[in-house]
Amino acid sequence: MSFEQLQIIKPIYQAITEAGYQEPTPIQEQAIPILLQGQDILASAQTGTGKTAAFAIPIIQMLPNSRGIKALILAPTRELAVQIYESFRIYTKYLNINTAVVYGGVSIGQQIKTLRKGVDILIATPGRLLDLKDQKLVDLRNVKFFVLDEADRMMDMGFIIDVKRIAREIPEERQTMLFSATLPDTIIELSETLLKNPVRIAISPEKPTIDAIKQAVFFVSKSNKINLLLSILNVKLVTSALIFTRTKYGANLLLKELQSYKIKADAIHGDKTQAARTKALNDFKNKKIKVLVATDIASRGLDIEELSHVINYDIPEDPETYIHRIGRTGRAGLSGTALSFCSEEEIRLLKSIEKHLHSKINVIKDHPFAIDITDLNKKKKPKYRKKHRNVRKAR
Repeated sequence: MSFEQLQIIKPIYQAITEAGYQEPTPIQEQAIPILLQGQDILASAQTGTGKTAAFAIPIIQMLPNSRGIKALILAPTRELAVQIYESFRIYTKYLNINTAVVYGGVSIGQQIKTLRKGVDILIATPGRLLDLKDQKLVDLRNVKFFVLDEADRMMDMGFIIDVKRIAREIPEERQTMLFSATLPDTIIELSETLLKNPVRIAISPEKPTIDAIKQAVFFVSKSNKINLLLSILNVKLVTSALIFTRTKYGANLLLKELQSYKIKADAIHGDKTQAARTKALNDFKNKKIKVLVATDIASRGLDIEELSHVINYDIPEDPETYIHRIGRTGRAGLSGTALSFCSEEEIRLLKSIEKHLHSKINVIKDHPFAIDITDLNKKKKPKYRKKHRNVRKAR
């Protein structure tokens, strides 16, 4: 199927063609006709499947010629919100439609000025939107289209109460679109309160995306992870590395270690101010720093060109998170490498990921910090237990 067959109006078609769009992705092919019919959708689709265009194109095409904010898109992070905003700007190139983005962590003044000029489509993070709403600086009474992007991430970050509050400020007569990488029971329950008779769409990431990424795992003790990392970062092929830790504390600790070895690095996580996160991300994109340490706040929505390596310094708790993390490399047809450091305590997490992938991840055994894990599942019972039983028997 082509974009022409999706009955997209000429100004949008011209804009997306100039942007290099050739054929619709599966999520676009399925969602666009349904949305153009005015139906709600509940879609499971990950970053990288083309979901932004799937909801943006119908919204732009159906946008009424009236005053006020007519479409509201909620995103969990500033990075994703900006990415969605940039996409809308591309698609509306030949249309007189005003789009704005608001998010926290930066000065609210410029965002207020933009809103006062008049906005048709607003992309927002929940906290900043509520700040503006409480100050009576944003009016949601004319919203006709409501999009909740990465709903599971919203849930993880504690935004669902805010989302429900925002939804109550929007007219009930609207078209609602909920996108989530996964659809646990909590998201299904949320969808039942927000959507009306939605069409359900499930899109898996295209396998070539994963196939384009070279995956490998190193078995290493927790104490030697930093030494292994330093040896890898010294390899010339590693031109840029996005390194994931499980906690903010771990990210800060690792950053301190790297900087002590004169490695140009910065960190991005929830405790950083928005200005600091933006600077770190821009420095990384512009090659001013080689390493960006991140928690999973950065595992979705980041679009970094030519990222050579993703390194899981800590194995993630959830297999889906692993896929989101490694998906930051190997984008736009480019190859990439994803390396994981697995300590003895993390082997169960690795097995869960391999089960989810339906394949084993290649193990790099030839490195100076390798540990032997072959007998970890066959540990002998401690001798003290036998002695303990003998004592009881003697009594």
